[in-house]
Amino acid sequence: MIVFRPAALEELADVKALLWDQGPNEWNYLTEEGVDAEFELIEQGSATAMVAVDSLGADSSQIIGFAILMDGNVSPDYLAKYYALGDICYIGDVVVSSAYSGQGIATKLLECCIEKSKEKRAGVVLIERHEENLASAGMMRKAGFQVVDTFSDPGKRSAGSRKTAILGYKIP
Repeated sequence: MIVFRPAALEELADVKALLWDQGPNEWNYLTEEGVDAEFELIEQGSATAMVAVDSLGADSSQIIGFAILMDGNVSPDYLAKYYALGDICYIGDVVVSSAYSGQGIATKLLECCIEKSKEKRAGVVLIERHEENLASAGMMRKAGFQVVDTFSDPGKRSAGSRKTAILGYKIP
């Protein structure tokens, strides 16, 4: 059975290990500094790691996926072009173990982030992806995100079109 919930602080090392094991690919932009900063925000209470946990048995479970939800005021500054940072939440990294891909876990994690954003009274949830990352595009579309902007981003994107797409979900 898979359970979705916020990660406990003592689980962050496992979340980070999953990120480095399953996250790097041609579409993702991961730097050690950026990842460390993201996890510091969680430790400081300005971000939350929503996790998917597979209960493997009576006394055993494993984190199989996660999404990082950041408060708007600690989100990347360039997002202020689209919305006031105080009115948003931002989803950073989203990773699911390849052993569990295709089961809708990433979409469910995004939906959990949307629910958490409602609790924070955000008006919009923003997320980004490589323009040509079809797997990310699918999960974001299924969760209700729509493209807000697409722009050339060669400093971050080394593959394909080298463009970033910003997507938003307006909270009703």
